[in-house]
Amino acid sequence: MITVSINGATRQFPESVSVGALVEEMGLAGKRIALERNGEIVPRGSFAAQQLEDGDRLEVVIAVGGG
Repeated sequence: MITVSINGATRQFPESVSVGALVEEMGLAGKRIALERNGEIVPRGSFAAQQLEDGDRLEVVIAVGGG
């Protein structure tokens, strides 16, 4: 079991999950987002390769357009 903080909310997973899988699970696939893991920006191209670890802190920001 791993515990991850996402935008300040604690979430548990039975096993390690990739950033890409988490983005899909959160319904954010294809949306304009910025993701920070433990204070470091995660490039979109490496979402699938980045495995979350116990204690990771994520901040996810969704871009919203308007006019």
